Amino acid sequence: MGINLFWATGTTTSEASNHLPGAFRGVPILELASVCINSTLFLVFLLIVSARLVFACLDWIGVRKEDSNGNRVAIRYRGGVEGEEIQCAVIGKDYKASVFCCVYVLFVQVLVLVFDAVGLVRGAAKGKGNNSGWTVLLLPASQGLAWFLLSLSALYCKYKTAEKFPLLLRIWWIVSFIICLCTLYADGKGFLIEGSSHLSSHVLANFAVTPPLAFLCFVAIRGVTGIRVRRNPDLQEPLLLEEEAGCLKVTPYSEAGLFSLATLSWLNSLLSIGAKRPLELKDIPLLAQKDRSKTNYKILNSNWEKLKSEAPRKQPSLAWAILKSFWKEAACNAVFAGVNTLVSYVGPYMISYFVDYLGGKETFPHEGYILAGIFFTAKLLETLTTRQWYLGVDILGMHVRSALTAMVYRKGLRLSSSARQSHTSGEIVNYMAVDVQRVGDYSWYLHDIWMLPLQIVLALAILYKNVGIASVATLVATIISIVATVPLARVQEDYQDKLMSAKDERMRKTSECLRNMRILKLQAWEERYRVLLEDMRSVEFKYLRKALYSQAFITFIFWSSPIFVSAITFGTCILLGGQLTAGSVLSALATFRILQEPLRNFPDLVSMMAQTKVSLDRISGFLLEEELPEDATIVLPQGITNVAVEIREGEFSWDPSSPTSTLSGIQIRLEKGMRVAVCGVVGSGKSSFLSCILGEIPKVYGEVRICGSAAYVSQSAWIQSGNIEENILFGCPMDKAKYKCVLNACSLKKDLELFSHGDQTIIGDRGINLSGGQKQRVQLARALYQDADIYLLDDPFSAVDAHTGSELFKEYILTALATKTVVFVTHQVEFLPAADLILVLKEGRIIQAGKYDDLLQAGTDFNTLVCAHHEAIEAMDISNQASEESDENNPLERSIISSKKCDSVANNMDGMAKEVEESTSVSDKKVIKEKKKAKRSRRKQLVQEEERERGRVSMKIYLSYMAAAYKGMLIPLIIIAQTLFQVLQIASNWWMAWANPQTAGDKPKTSSMMLIGVYMALAFGSSWFIFVRAVLVATFGLEAAQKLFLKMLRTVFRAPMSFFDSTPAGRILNRVSIDQSVVDLDIPFRLGGFASTTIQLVGIVGVMTKVTWQILLLIVPMAIACLWMQKYYMASSRELVRIVSIQKSPIIHLFAESIAGAATIRGFGQEKRFMKRNIYLLDCFARPFFCSLAAIEWLCLRMELLSTFVFAFCMVLLVSFPHGSIDPSKYIAIPFQCQMHIH
Repeated sequence: MGINLFWATGTTTSEASNHLPGAFRGVPILELASVCINSTLFLVFLLIVSARLVFACLDWIGVRKEDSNGNRVAIRYRGGVEGEEIQCAVIGKDYKASVFCCVYVLFVQVLVLVFDAVGLVRGAAKGKGNNSGWTVLLLPASQGLAWFLLSLSALYCKYKTAEKFPLLLRIWWIVSFIICLCTLYADGKGFLIEGSSHLSSHVLANFAVTPPLAFLCFVAIRGVTGIRVRRNPDLQEPLLLEEEAGCLKVTPYSEAGLFSLATLSWLNSLLSIGAKRPLELKDIPLLAQKDRSKTNYKILNSNWEKLKSEAPRKQPSLAWAILKSFWKEAACNAVFAGVNTLVSYVGPYMISYFVDYLGGKETFPHEGYILAGIFFTAKLLETLTTRQWYLGVDILGMHVRSALTAMVYRKGLRLSSSARQSHTSGEIVNYMAVDVQRVGDYSWYLHDIWMLPLQIVLALAILYKNVGIASVATLVATIISIVATVPLARVQEDYQDKLMSAKDERMRKTSECLRNMRILKLQAWEERYRVLLEDMRSVEFKYLRKALYSQAFITFIFWSSPIFVSAITFGTCILLGGQLTAGSVLSALATFRILQEPLRNFPDLVSMMAQTKVSLDRISGFLLEEELPEDATIVLPQGITNVAVEIREGEFSWDPSSPTSTLSGIQIRLEKGMRVAVCGVVGSGKSSFLSCILGEIPKVYGEVRICGSAAYVSQSAWIQSGNIEENILFGCPMDKAKYKCVLNACSLKKDLELFSHGDQTIIGDRGINLSGGQKQRVQLARALYQDADIYLLDDPFSAVDAHTGSELFKEYILTALATKTVVFVTHQVEFLPAADLILVLKEGRIIQAGKYDDLLQAGTDFNTLVCAHHEAIEAMDISNQASEESDENNPLERSIISSKKCDSVANNMDGMAKEVEESTSVSDKKVIKEKKKAKRSRRKQLVQEEERERGRVSMKIYLSYMAAAYKGMLIPLIIIAQTLFQVLQIASNWWMAWANPQTAGDKPKTSSMMLIGVYMALAFGSSWFIFVRAVLVATFGLEAAQKLFLKMLRTVFRAPMSFFDSTPAGRILNRVSIDQSVVDLDIPFRLGGFASTTIQLVGIVGVMTKVTWQILLLIVPMAIACLWMQKYYMASSRELVRIVSIQKSPIIHLFAESIAGAATIRGFGQEKRFMKRNIYLLDCFARPFFCSLAAIEWLCLRMELLSTFVFAFCMVLLVSFPHGSIDPSKYIAIPFQCQMHIH
């Protein structure tokens, strides 16, 4: 790049210059080298382009000749590989940055060229020009031409959809950077020798283009343009089609430019849709790959497993695993947080200079406007970094929540039987719903740990400038305030631990009640169990009350802490004889006001750390629970051996610590295609025998081998929510012929005809709208459709009648599974003769094994079982004969005879109907079928999608919530307490600004004791009112939460059974867990915060108006703009929040459902599919959640930008007033203006 070196000394330089023509002797060697290299590369570029044009013309002539001979010519278009078609090209950030750097360097060179040319013209006009002066234009002209070509070449890569930059372009970039570094070294050396006289336009230009050239050199070494070309659309299809259903667009956030990211304008398209109509899930774009649950789960799970393997005996730290997984995001957020902290202290630091200027002390020209510009720039930078910081921590929390939820779900599918006994479904749901949420929320407090010391150091530095050695007292007072929270933190942690335990217990009992609601209603036990849940809520409420009131006390302490610190500081300064001025006091007050924020947040940090530690310990303890060993059953591929199932010297126990085993001495070898029946008395270990084959029961010793895939039908049916077809397919693709055969084999065809929507009928929670027999047959159909090699059936015919059982046995086991290996548990003796092998179990041991006739002849326990069965049948026959004899002379006989006649008539009618049906044309049948389908579609399914409100939130909702506690009597008291707090805060600051002298030479208006006494009275009075407000908000929130919970509980328990049939339990659990936690801990403080912020904003505007009434000219239109933006934002935000709340329920429902059917899921080997489903649901939740977070920051950014411009306008007004025309007490507006953007 360019440099203006003066080669006046050194023989080498003069000798080199003597060999140059006269016009070039004054040009530095590096400049000449740069010009020569660029010219050479320019000529090479022209040569390559010319050669390509020549070859293209020759090819075109050849094509024309061939075409004139009548031959067809296939022309391959640009940008693609032969045989492939470019579907689309995705322009990455790297390419955009490369083009920007090229254009930027070109702009700098053109600017230097214009500057030098103007300088030459001016010199010539003054008569100072010389003949060789034009050589100064040589470097910028050659560089400008070179970078013009380089910019065009970079842009041409987009036209060609090239995935790599041309080799010449990359060489040119690298050479340019090397020349730049050499020139930079020479410039630095010259600057050290000659000082500022060495500076020139070429030197500054070279310094300005160094960073972009370094980036281009890096890109050139990599060679990749950043353009991703998708050529084959078939390869781009997602693995899960449901993941892309209704939405093929990835969020613009992933490809947004710097300006779009800074202003969050990438969200504009979604908000514009939301302003026109209510948003739907399909309108919300997909997350970028790095933000998806699968990506974050893999990273966190990998680090967690590494920690477990590195120190097997030591308990791994889940917090450390999270930090290792997401440290890059945390570090990026830390940069924004650090910059934000630094610029936030610019205002307090500069206030004293600004006040001195307003008092008439001007140190340099235009000082006021420069200070106003510094204030504005700092505030603008603070606004931009705040929004990026907050959005970053929100995204970090979202990643942590997604990854932890996936890990907890995966663990729930793999829990061993002993570990499963110590964690109920309600507890596991709580881990996911409450604990994971709390760990994710901690991202907001992550940087407060190191930011608090940094803020204290910056505050002490500013205070030392203003109050001198009294700042040491500030440090001591701050340390005392922080140390005082240690016992409070322990109390908070203890309350939080007990609160979570009580919540777990309540959730466990609630889950049990919902699962068995039919029994409760049939037995009329609803009231008893409702009272039981209310008692459990009372225990939880006791700890909730203690936690909230202790939080109110902590709030009082830390609102008082800045006041305590400021009083100690000012008191010490006065006692030490220091003189306070209006500028130093206002600077100190502004510093205390900023320091107040971290000190006020410190109790939340302490409380959040305690809560997060409890949640991390709970999740970590769950993740470290024992899993089912992967080698419990050795699965061999199909076709390796003829042995389907083999158990060698097997001993198994559900409780490994028990001295007696559940199964012992198991030694079997089952060939392929065998039908094996397992029988025995109740409690003999039949179901445990199937569990040992599946690997569900802990193995003491022995070996279990199976060859091929397995399908399992449990004794108690497990049915998924969804339609019947989905339950039967169970993740397999639809095969119509196979599907029909399965329905016939399971005798389900007639049942489906009875349902309103056939096999599309939605099954209620846990198959509530199916009978026991129908559930069992759906289970059997699910197993049969899998086409497994081994079938394990646990008493599959117990829930059906004798006739259906016989038909099922014939069609299902003897026919459909004729070539499969079948192991079935049964109590029906009549099915045993068809078995190839019968295993008789007693007290966990196989006491007999053989065929039916052989076992009968043996005359042992099997014979006893068969005889007992026959005796039961004979007893039933005798009772039936007795009832028939008693009915011989019964007058009902006539009705029976008449009914038989009716049956015969009906049979005749059926015969006639069949004849008519046969004569009906095929087209008529189709018409009838279509009519039936249309009729079914008009009927409502049992389970409907969860509804959500649309449009504005009704004012009745807010009023009903506020009236829930003491009929709203506390609301006016909360507002009064907050108003008095704000008034006293303003009064205390006004007093300090008025009573102290304006400049160092003035006298104070009151005595030192009066000054500090009045200030402390006003300040501590304000903190007392904040304590009253905190207690009132806690009281209000507790009463409202309890009333709403009790009302919800009573409504749920009094609901008809049809409500529970049609409402998945996950929806109800979502209300009593997540939503109730929000009502308990979040909503009252959100409303209190809203009231606090509104009153503070009114106070700030009032103070600013008092000082400069002209600010109203800007505040009124700003208020109108804010209201318009809020209305525009709320249209989308409401729908996003509603979609988020709806998308929570499916996650909880799948959670509870999968835990209940974990054995079946593992039996079919479907863990991966269910894990994918969970990941998909997490992404469905994260999509609207991410957009909701971004929408909040979008609104805050624009409103804060408006307030920043109002702040700048106010500062300019103050500067424009004549010196000394403003009352010093009105300077109080300055620190308040500094804080206006927060509100």
